[in-house]
Amino acid sequence: MSQYDVPRLARELGGQLRGSVGADARSRALYAADGSNYRAVPDLVVVPADREDLAAAVAVTAAAGAPVTLRGGGTSMAGNAIGGVVIDASRHVNRILAVDAESQTAVVEPGVILTHLLAAAKPHGLAFGADPSSGSRATLGGMIANNACGAHSVAWGTTADNLVDLDLVLADGTRLTVDAPGTKGREYYAARPGREGEIHRALQAFVDRHELLIGRRFGQFSRQISGYALHRLLPRHGYDVARLLAGSEGGFAATLQATVRLTPLPAAKVLCVLGFADSITSADCVPVVLRHGPLTMESINSDLVERLPAEVREAAVHAGLPAGRAWLLVELGGSDQAAATIAAEKMLEELRDSGSPATASLVTDPRAQGVLWRCRTDAAGLATRRADGAEAWGGWEDAAVPPERLGAYLRGLDELLAGHGLSGASYGHFGEGCMHMRIDFDLFSARGLATYREFVEQATDLVVGLGGSVSGEHGDGRARSELLARMYGADGVRLFREVKEIWDPAGVMNPGIIVDPPPLDANIRHDGPAKDRELLTVFAYHDDDHDFARAQRRCVGIGKCRQTSGGVMCPSYQVTREELHSTRGRAHLLWEMLQGDVVTDGWRSTEVRDALDLCLSCKGCLSDCPVNVDMATYKAEFTHHHYARRPWARPLSHWSMGWLPLWARLAARAPRLANRFAGLALTKRLGGIAPEREVPEFAQQTFTDWFLARSKHGRGERGKVVLWPDTFTDHLSPEVGRATVEVLEAAGFEVMLPDKRVCCGLTWISTGQLGVAQRVMKRSLAILAPHLAAGTPIIGLEPSCTAAFRHDAPDLLSDNPLAHAAAKSTVTLAEFLTKSNWKPPQVGGEALVQPHCHQHAVLGFDADKALMAAAGIVATIPDAGCCGLAGNFGFERNHYTVSIAVGERALLPAVRAASDDTTILADGFSCRTQITQATDRHPIHLAELLAAALKR
Repeated sequence: MSQYDVPRLARELGGQLRGSVGADARSRALYAADGSNYRAVPDLVVVPADREDLAAAVAVTAAAGAPVTLRGGGTSMAGNAIGGVVIDASRHVNRILAVDAESQTAVVEPGVILTHLLAAAKPHGLAFGADPSSGSRATLGGMIANNACGAHSVAWGTTADNLVDLDLVLADGTRLTVDAPGTKGREYYAARPGREGEIHRALQAFVDRHELLIGRRFGQFSRQISGYALHRLLPRHGYDVARLLAGSEGGFAATLQATVRLTPLPAAKVLCVLGFADSITSADCVPVVLRHGPLTMESINSDLVERLPAEVREAAVHAGLPAGRAWLLVELGGSDQAAATIAAEKMLEELRDSGSPATASLVTDPRAQGVLWRCRTDAAGLATRRADGAEAWGGWEDAAVPPERLGAYLRGLDELLAGHGLSGASYGHFGEGCMHMRIDFDLFSARGLATYREFVEQATDLVVGLGGSVSGEHGDGRARSELLARMYGADGVRLFREVKEIWDPAGVMNPGIIVDPPPLDANIRHDGPAKDRELLTVFAYHDDDHDFARAQRRCVGIGKCRQTSGGVMCPSYQVTREELHSTRGRAHLLWEMLQGDVVTDGWRSTEVRDALDLCLSCKGCLSDCPVNVDMATYKAEFTHHHYARRPWARPLSHWSMGWLPLWARLAARAPRLANRFAGLALTKRLGGIAPEREVPEFAQQTFTDWFLARSKHGRGERGKVVLWPDTFTDHLSPEVGRATVEVLEAAGFEVMLPDKRVCCGLTWISTGQLGVAQRVMKRSLAILAPHLAAGTPIIGLEPSCTAAFRHDAPDLLSDNPLAHAAAKSTVTLAEFLTKSNWKPPQVGGEALVQPHCHQHAVLGFDADKALMAAAGIVATIPDAGCCGLAGNFGFERNHYTVSIAVGERALLPAVRAASDDTTILADGFSCRTQITQATDRHPIHLAELLAAALKR
C-alpha cells in the first residue's frame, strides 16, 4: 500500500462530505479494535451522513491511495474492519427503504441493524433467514460482507442465499447493481457499458479459464465461507455475481443498498432441548436430527451455562433445560402448534430408536423458549472467561466441517487442545457443522503466541482433512486469511488475487484481508504495553485478579451494549447511537489509555473523561453485558484519579450533589430556608445543576427525627431489624421510611435505626471522590458493627444505597471484614419480607413498576415480583431500562437533554399511557423524581402501597 497524505485527505473528505471526519486521538482510539484479538489504529474515521456521502467517502479515500475499511457494528471476531480509513455506515446510513409483503423482499441500507429489519418484517409474517446471535447490533452491510449465517441458516440459508441485488460503489467511484440469477444471461452483463461491462467480461473470462478448479475446490458444503465464493460464478449457479460479493469482506466494493429476500415465518414453533454427557455425543446425533428438517440445531455446553447469572441458570432449568453437560436447541415448525409438536415427537422417537442417550424436553411456551435461547445468544461473551476466571480468546472460533463429520472433528480437536495444554468453551451451529469456541490462549508472551500459531496451523490441517473450512461465518479477516493457502493451496490463493484485481486493481479496498494477508500473529491487541501496566487503584477488582488492565480486557468488542432496545445497557448509546457513548467505546478508550500510544495522558486523559461524561453509572453493563463489564466502577476509579490533587478542576456538581449527605444534614436545621435557596437560579448555576431541573425539596421533618420522636413501637415478636436511613429516604422522602416502619412492625419485627448518623458513601462514589467515600463507609460500618456481629438484618429502602453495600463496599474496602459482613447482611425490603414468609395485605389493582437500574444489576427483582403477587398486585414491568435521571447525572448541567431522552425512550410514554387507577411504583428516588418532573403522575415506593393497604 502506497503512502498517502493523511492531513490532506482529511481536509478533502471534510470539504466534500456532510458527515464527520475524525483524525483526533479519540476517534482513532475508538475504532482501533473490533470484536477480535487484533488492533490496527486507523488514520481517519469517517461517519457518512447518507448513501451519497458513503459513496463519496469511498471514492475520495480510494483516489488518495488510502485503504478503505467499511465498518458496520464493529463486532467482527476475525479483525475484518480495522485499520486504514474506517468508514462507519451504522450511524446514519441505516434506513429500511421498503418491506414488500407480496414479493417477500426488503430494501435496506448497509447500516440497518438486523433486529430492526426483523421487527419491520414480523407484522407481515416474514423474517430474514440469516440471524446471527449478534443480530441486535449486527448490520446488514456487515452481514453481507461476512456472509453471516446464524441459528436458522440450516433451514433458511446464509445471507448470500437471501440476496436479491446489491447497489455498489467501486474504488474508482463507479456505481453499479449486481443481481442474483434471473432471466438475464451472461451476455447481457458482458454488454453493459463502461467499467461495469469491463468487470463482467473479466469475471466471465476468469471463470471460463478456471471452471474445473473452482468446481472442485469451492462450494462443497453450506458453511464453506472462507475465501471468495468463486463457485457462484459457475454456470450451474447462474453466474451469481451478487452472491459472489457476499463474504468478500469489503475487498471488492462497498454496498450502498441491498434488496434481500424475506422468509415466511412458520405458524408455530416448538423448541426441543436435547441433553448429552458431552459435545461429541451430541454431534453424533446430528445426521438423525437433520432428517427432520429442523429450523435450528444449536449447541451449548455446561461451561457456558455455569457462567450465566444464577437467576438465568435457574430460569433455564425451570424453562426446560434437561439433565446433561451439553445441549442441542432444536427448533421445529409446523402449520399449527399440534403439527409442530408432532414433528418434534417424531424426531425424538427416531432419536431414541437410533440408540442416542439424549435426555429431552419439549418447550412450547414462547417465554420459556426465550430464556433457553438466552443461554445461546450470550455465548460469545460468556465464553471469554472460564469458570475459574481465566481469560479465553477467539482466533480459532469459527471452523466448520460437513455435519456428518462433526463428531470426528470434535474428537480431533479435543486431542489437539490436550496436546497443547489448552481448553475452551464451545457453542455453535451443529446442524451445519460449525462450532464456535473461545480458547485460553496465552496472547501475552512470545511463547504463548508461538503456541497459538502452532495450534491454529494444526487445527487447520485437521479441518481441511475433513473437507471443512477455517471459517463458517465470521469471515477470514486477519485471523484466518493466512490459513487460506493451507486450505485451498497456492493455486486457489492465486485465484483470489486474480479476482480481487478485477474489482479493485489498486488494492485499496480492505487490503490484507483474504489476499496478501499479514501473519495471523501480527498486531495482536494484547501483546503491547497495556498488559504490563500495574496501576495503583482504589477499588480492589477481586474478579480480575486485582488488575485494572485485566478488568479492561473484559470487553472483547462483541457490542451487546450497542443494541437499541431491551435491558438496561446502555442508555446513553440508545439515545445518541454514538460508539463513543457505548460501554464498548468507553472500555476501548480506557484500554487505549493503558496502551498509551494514541491516548497518551493516562489518568489525565480528556478523551476518556469525555467518553465517560455521558455514562449514567446505571450499572446496566454489570448484569446485561455477557462479560460483566462494570463501567460505573471504572468511571468512579478514573474520575478519582483524573481529579486527584486538583480539586478545583472538578465539575461544580461534584461539590453540590457529590456532597449531598452533608448539605442535607445542614438543610434539616432550616428546611424552608434551604428549599428557598436551593430553588434559586443562581444556586443552580453555582451548583452545576441543569436550569431545567426542579431541585427536590428537603422534608420539614426527617425520617430519623420522626422515628426518634415516636412513642409507639412494635413489639418485635419475630425479631429485630435495622432500617438503613439513607439520605434520600431520611431527608427527601421520609414518607417511605415511615411506611416501611408500619409494614415491618405489622409483620412482627422491631425496627431499629443505627445508633448514629450513617451514610453508604454513594454520592461520593458516583462522583469519583473515593477517598471520602471510604472514610464515610468505614465510619458507618463501625457504627453497624454490633448489629452485624449479632446477625441483625440490615434493610435498605433506596436501591442504589443498598447496592452500594452489596457490591461497592467489599471492593472499595476489600481488607475490612465489616464491609463483607454488611454485603451479606444487607437486603431489600421485599427480600426480607419474602424470606420471612410474611403474608401481605391484599392490595389488588394494577401497577406499572419501574425497577431501579442498580436493583436490576446488583440486587435482583424476583423478590419484589413475588411480594407484589402475594399482595394481589397485577404488576406490569415495561422493558424500559434506565429512567434517565440516574442519581446526580440527570441533574447535572449539559445532561438534561440526554436524561430526558433516555426516559422518553420507553418509561415516560408508558407512564403517561397508564390508566388513572394504575399505581405507578418506583422504589428508586431518582426514578420517582424523573417520573414526577416529566409527567403528571406521582409514583410511590412499594412500602407505601403496602402500608396504605394495612390501614383499610
